[in-house]
Amino acid sequence: MDYSNFSPAQVRDLIRSGKIDMPTSGMCNGYAQANMAILPKELAFDFLLFCQRNKKPCPVLDVTEAGSPVPKLTAPNADLRYDIPRYRIYRHGEMTEETTTLEKYWTDDLVAFLLGCSFSFESPMLDDGLEVRHITDNHNVPMYRTNIECVPAGVFHGPMVVSMRPMKPADAIRAVQITTRMPFVHGAPIHLGDPAAIGIRDINKLDFGERSEIQDGEIPVFWACGVTPQSIAMTVKPELMITHAPGYMFITDIPNSQLAIM
Repeated sequence: MDYSNFSPAQVRDLIRSGKIDMPTSGMCNGYAQANMAILPKELAFDFLLFCQRNKKPCPVLDVTEAGSPVPKLTAPNADLRYDIPRYRIYRHGEMTEETTTLEKYWTDDLVAFLLGCSFSFESPMLDDGLEVRHITDNHNVPMYRTNIECVPAGVFHGPMVVSMRPMKPADAIRAVQITTRMPFVHGAPIHLGDPAAIGIRDINKLDFGERSEIQDGEIPVFWACGVTPQSIAMTVKPELMITHAPGYMFITDIPNSQLAIM
């Protein structure tokens, strides 16, 4: 089914009732989607500082009160325990479980961070006539760990993750212009062209998501990605970190236009 014209509340209701279990790219056109990372309160300040120092991969849209699953700034009627199609549970850096609800995992000391997502800038790219390959081919966006080290903060450190979209060079230039206006959802690409320059030895070997074919005359275009906290979890190995599953995002009530610099 095409969910592009559904409202965020409608899609969240379908997710909560178990009727949607798929990547959210292309859903609720015009509304910001968000990555999520949940940590115990004792690590929340260090992570907030990490996000502040690494705004390209981790642009903060909302932070919940400790123990509250309600993102009051971005969707005050939502519940982060139920309104994302899939979640991942990391324990000591290992992804131990993937689940469709956080009901049995939620505790009163958890703090949730919502971070801007590149799916938000795909709508204006499509509106401008640019192809977004993973939407065309109906699969998850490809994502890679890089050799670009994030700026450390407290206990948090590790490599940046990027998402990739193949484009013709002229389209890539237009994509840079469009996404530069959207710094709260990763902004302009961090790299165009040779994957090896950012530590990706084989473009066909992904760390997250699904492969996109790079056709003749196209180049890979890489954006900083909000899956970076999952890479950080693998590096730092906190006792507990809960995240969205890559590509399965939280859909906010915030129009993308509010996150763009006009």
